[in-house]
Amino acid sequence: MSVPQTSALDSIAMRPRPLLARLRFAALLLAGAALYAVSLNVADVSPARLLEGLPRLAGWAAKAWPPDFSEISVLTYRAAETMAMATVGVSFGAVIALPLCLLGARNTAPSFWLYHPARFLLDMLRGIDSFVFALIFVAAVGLGPFAGVLGIALHSAGSIAKLWAEAIETAEPGPLEAAAMTGASRLKVVLYALLPDVLPAFTSILLYMWEFNIRASTVLGIVGAGGIGQELKNSIDLLQFDRVLAILLIILAMVTTIDKLSAWLRRRLS
Repeated sequence: MSVPQTSALDSIAMRPRPLLARLRFAALLLAGAALYAVSLNVADVSPARLLEGLPRLAGWAAKAWPPDFSEISVLTYRAAETMAMATVGVSFGAVIALPLCLLGARNTAPSFWLYHPARFLLDMLRGIDSFVFALIFVAAVGLGPFAGVLGIALHSAGSIAKLWAEAIETAEPGPLEAAAMTGASRLKVVLYALLPDVLPAFTSILLYMWEFNIRASTVLGIVGAGGIGQELKNSIDLLQFDRVLAILLIILAMVTTIDKLSAWLRRRLS
């Protein structure tokens, strides 16, 4: 049995075309460089202005030492307020995220018509930062940490639900199918077959979001949502740089401690 021979034209057609590939790469490189140049212009990047501002920054840094811890009780309370905002906000976000993640996962969504609206809602909640939500809620409920809690809750709900939905979609289908074959309802399949499988991943994601939101909530006070960020803004407005340094050191200590605690807990769960 003879094997059909490849013609010369076919061989030429099958060869890679390095010149065309190089031209395409060069065109993409030029387009990227042009986009970056436009971005620099739109962002008003000015090294000259930075050089002019460096002596001013150096003067502020000199005034910041030594840090002023004379109001350590107030600053500690504000730091605790920041942690409370993040903790309560993430817990509220998790409550909102639980039904949304079931609707936003392909293998648990009741129907196609619920899956896509749920995913759109998750993208919307994730796309609007907690800072923006807090700004809106400050106008709605007034100044204070409650506005920060609500802002964190809504933004966290979208992020947590998306990550939980991805964990659900990667769960082993065997236990779900076995539970469904016994005649169990959808709710019982979720409670007794799905949740035990994904619970470690859910907890790890929740800890990560708690850690992230403690870092993020340190600046919510800038819009009047309470916490240590409010003390930071007040100190900067009054040019009290020694107090600013004290606040930054407290934020650094708080965030580092929470990061290490969260990482340790996540390691224990893995």
